[in-house]
Amino acid sequence: MDFELYRGELVAYCYRMLGSFHEAEDLVQETMLRAWKARDRYDSARASVRTWLYRIATNACLTALDGRARRPLPSGIGAPSDDPGAPLTPALDIPWLQPFPDTRYDPGARAGLRLALVAATQVLPPRQRAVLVLREVLEFSAAEVAIQLDTTVPAVNSALQRARAALAGVGDIGEVAEPDDPEVRAVVQRYVQAFEAADVPALVRLLTDEAILEMPPVPLWYRGSADYGRFMHRVFAMRGPGWAVRTLTANGQPALAAYAPEPGGGHRLHTLQVLTVTGGRVAHNVVFADPSVFPAFDLPESFSSAER
Repeated sequence: MDFELYRGELVAYCYRMLGSFHEAEDLVQETMLRAWKARDRYDSARASVRTWLYRIATNACLTALDGRARRPLPSGIGAPSDDPGAPLTPALDIPWLQPFPDTRYDPGARAGLRLALVAATQVLPPRQRAVLVLREVLEFSAAEVAIQLDTTVPAVNSALQRARAALAGVGDIGEVAEPDDPEVRAVVQRYVQAFEAADVPALVRLLTDEAILEMPPVPLWYRGSADYGRFMHRVFAMRGPGWAVRTLTANGQPALAAYAPEPGGGHRLHTLQVLTVTGGRVAHNVVFADPSVFPAFDLPESFSSAER
């Protein structure tokens, strides 16, 4: 049995469950080890190898989540700020949601990795979370999920109904265009040009009226293009113009690696920004400022002006 065929989709699944890419990789490695040790007990008459592996991974996730706080984004734990000069104090005691590096694995159903959806599912109890992802994203049958969770089909259907009801206000993730959509690429290109030019009015013109900007691990966040723009004025005033940006993808969404100018020349990685583009505008920007999330994206920490 070649378990490695399933590693990528299992990492994506565990990430949806845990909200942490690093922990997802660790749990999938644990899943592979458990499966290898139990391979002689695998019964193909009861379940496919894929269903069996998801059962092991689900149990590992549920054990890891037992008694653990959910991983939120700032917009999920408090009201937006209207003070663009508020202190940027990180809340390091909160286990923040992490981004998912698309290029590391082929996760399959990219829509199920959208940051907004992953953040919303973190609110669900772990077993409801598992049912929702297994049924709605991975499209396992109710009978297969019942095997994976060692429960009954009616219990699976009931948990799915409760999960759907809890997430009824999240919206249609299908409204978010793919990062390789020509219109999305054009919007991102204009955003990058405005950002590198420190042109705040041009940035604001690319935003929806209710655009959200949030910056984990700082619990502060803003809603509305006006406050978004005022905060960006502050950023460029603090760090100066001359930023450099590299484009990539994360969570099946367009993303930017923003490099701040160094006093002696060159640039240093400052943030990873995951954009939500809808209707030709940027509706949401999650700015990950925790350096611990950067290594998963294989980004250079710095580069000289000559290397740009």
